[in-house]
Amino acid sequence: MNCKYNCLNPIASVGLGSLTDGYVRTEKFEEADVAFVRSAKMDELVPGKNLIAVARAGAGVNNIPHAEYAKKGIVVFNTPGANANGVKELVIAAMLLASRDVIGGIDWVKANASDAAIAKSAEKAKKAFAGTEIMGKRLGVIGLGAIGQKIANAAVDLGMEVYGYDPYLSIDAAWNLSRAVKHCKNVETIYQECDFITIHVPALDSTKGMINADAIAMMKTGVIVINCARDVLVNEADMLAALESGKVRKYVSDFPNSTTAGKKNCIVIPHLGASTEEAEDNCAVMAVKEIRDFVENGNITNSVNYPACSLGVCNKAGRIAICHKNTANMIGTFTSILGQAGVNIDAIANKSRGDFAYSLIDTDSPVPADVVKALEASDSVIRARVVK
Repeated sequence: MNCKYNCLNPIASVGLGSLTDGYVRTEKFEEADVAFVRSAKMDELVPGKNLIAVARAGAGVNNIPHAEYAKKGIVVFNTPGANANGVKELVIAAMLLASRDVIGGIDWVKANASDAAIAKSAEKAKKAFAGTEIMGKRLGVIGLGAIGQKIANAAVDLGMEVYGYDPYLSIDAAWNLSRAVKHCKNVETIYQECDFITIHVPALDSTKGMINADAIAMMKTGVIVINCARDVLVNEADMLAALESGKVRKYVSDFPNSTTAGKKNCIVIPHLGASTEEAEDNCAVMAVKEIRDFVENGNITNSVNYPACSLGVCNKAGRIAICHKNTANMIGTFTSILGQAGVNIDAIANKSRGDFAYSLIDTDSPVPADVVKALEASDSVIRARVVK
């Protein structure tokens, strides 16, 4: 096997170190068979004809044109949960920074560092930085995925009353949630009842700008809003107006931009949510594992544009991986082509997701090259690949 990989951003060596000798690094994206990325914008990059997969070392994929890549048979992976603890800890820090003016106090100390009697002066000055505690306050968590559930559970342990909202709550997430978390049937309950609101949903057409003037109008006066998910989830012009009026006490964002940077009552963090050694290592390890399983076995886990699909470790004589459109009778087409070539099928896995589908076929004999050509000749087949 000779698989060329490209890193569009630095990827932790603990992950790349698990690549075997069959993986060769290239500095040219257009030459790559697979690519690893963190925050690099890929919209204007032109993928080479050999690119079969991209792994994002992180959860969000709005820097990758994954919908367009699906049409080319390029599978896009992410690493959900790998950086969850790092983001959770930053959100806890955000709540504390917004509740108590620690930053203002630290800035005062720096400004008065030359005062020989600073200890005495501080006793008079500190009342300007007094805040409130988070214990006993209500926290609303919008989105109870890997990150949201960790935040909810941690907040319960800190003595907060926690409300959670997620219309797509998975069974696994539900099992991992503390029983003390109150599950809300609609997001309006979060807006109306909570002293703190933190949002953890993907950036979709349905979620962009969801925290806007209408949502803010439902919130309690003095609410603290935290956004460590995606900047586009909050209409920041509306947020600034709410801060100016006093409706919102503090807005904490992990996404610096000219709209909020330096503005009164905005605490803007330079995108540190996943910037811990542990999170970067976890993301790298997970991304490499996903790519290796896809390249070596054809299996898909944690893709954002193709369905999860697996036949386990490839131990048969042959295996074919097929990216195709989600149209009728595709399995019949595949079996007919293989049958005509005299290739016996041992097992088939077929999954669909929206307009696209993915099939894995194990065979009792090696797969001839002309079979792949015959498969790709079908109008509904995007890409066929011999895994083994």
